[in-house]
Amino acid sequence: MRTKDIKPIKKVHLDNFHIAGFGYWDGCEAFEHLKVGTKLDLVREADNAFDPYAVAIYCGEYKLGFIPRGHNHDISKYLDMGLDDIYDVRITKISPEVHPEDQVEVIVNILNRS
Repeated sequence: MRTKDIKPIKKVHLDNFHIAGFGYWDGCEAFEHLKVGTKLDLVREADNAFDPYAVAIYCGEYKLGFIPRGHNHDISKYLDMGLDDIYDVRITKISPEVHPEDQVEVIVNILNRS
């Protein structure tokens, strides 16, 4: 097999989901700043009383909500290891007319850092 001619993959799709708790945090305040393609940040909340694998999603200083349970377990482990720079998190869909829990869809890609 010849690998010399193969270009390295820049990113790999990991997951898509709607932001959990969007209507309970700063989603309404941040809504006018959000658009498809907006880069978001992940912040581990290991002391969260409701979910031991909680990972919050931020847009600047606005806390938008969380990665839903069932999607956060592996991501939280890597964040606990200090690997917070391997994720590219962006908005893929905004639907202002639906319930707040379904208004913002996010994609998470893993970046190739080599």
